[in-house]
Amino acid sequence: MRLPTITDVLHARQLLRPLLSPTPLSAYPALDAATGAKVRVKHENVQPTGAFKVRGGLNLLASLDPAERARGVLGYSTGNHAQSLAYAAAHHGVPCTIVMPERPNPAKARAVRDLGAELIEYGERFDESRAHAETVAAERGMRLVSAANEPAIIAGVATAYVELFEQAPGLDVVLVPAGSGTGAAAAALVAAALAPDCEVIAVQSSAAPAAHDSWRAGELVDRPNRTAAEGLATGSGFALTQRLLRAGLTDFLLVEDAEIARAQRLFLRAAHTVAEGAGAAALAALVANRDRFAGRSVAVVCSGGNASEAELNSMGRAAPIG
Repeated sequence: MRLPTITDVLHARQLLRPLLSPTPLSAYPALDAATGAKVRVKHENVQPTGAFKVRGGLNLLASLDPAERARGVLGYSTGNHAQSLAYAAAHHGVPCTIVMPERPNPAKARAVRDLGAELIEYGERFDESRAHAETVAAERGMRLVSAANEPAIIAGVATAYVELFEQAPGLDVVLVPAGSGTGAAAAALVAAALAPDCEVIAVQSSAAPAAHDSWRAGELVDRPNRTAAEGLATGSGFALTQRLLRAGLTDFLLVEDAEIARAQRLFLRAAHTVAEGAGAAALAALVANRDRFAGRSVAVVCSGGNASEAELNSMGRAAPIG
């Protein structure tokens, strides 16, 4: 599988420029006070689908040849990759089917249907949906779109980090949430070319540590997938993202789901920002490792913003950290 290059990222940036506005990079004094760092938040939660993945979906669909578009695309996701693919398919007029685990986040499921995609609910967890998607794609002759093993998706996602390093040259650290690892892999790719002195650190839930453990082991491994943070909920590593992570990632941290939930409430209080679990994971790692990052210039990637009703209710019930 071909690794994406910085040239691929720059091509993707040209393609996406008329389709997506740059997302804000914002500072909040209350986050600095709560963490001891000089914090900047990259607000990918304000994308049309509420997450950075829309960049990858649009770039991938643009790269398909006419025969692939005619066959249609089929993806599998817990929600944000699903919306990205459905959004891009609607933009390009391509038939789209999505497989999600049963009883998905209602807001994400509704968004997929509203974008005109067919939604199939199958399996209790992401990995069961993935296997079913492979079967359905083969039966229907549709183009299966991996959640991570797609160079065009990573190149599209990487445009967020070209923006980031232009908005804030001289960053010490970028903290990136990781499920399949596309965001962290993209950050490592761009940092190597544009900001080689910046540390890129991935963050995953300890309740679904497959990407983290694959990176530390140097090989793909399967792990239990029990996290409540949908965007981090994968049970196995992905070959393409792991190759990029091993080449360019500084470190990989785990946080507990309870720490993520507290970071969601901190985002709400200190940055007036609604973040789903995956969107708050980077901030959770910053808070949990305060001594390590104190006084440093740290960017946290907030993606996505598709919090479920249960998450919203939880944010309002408990006291925030900080």
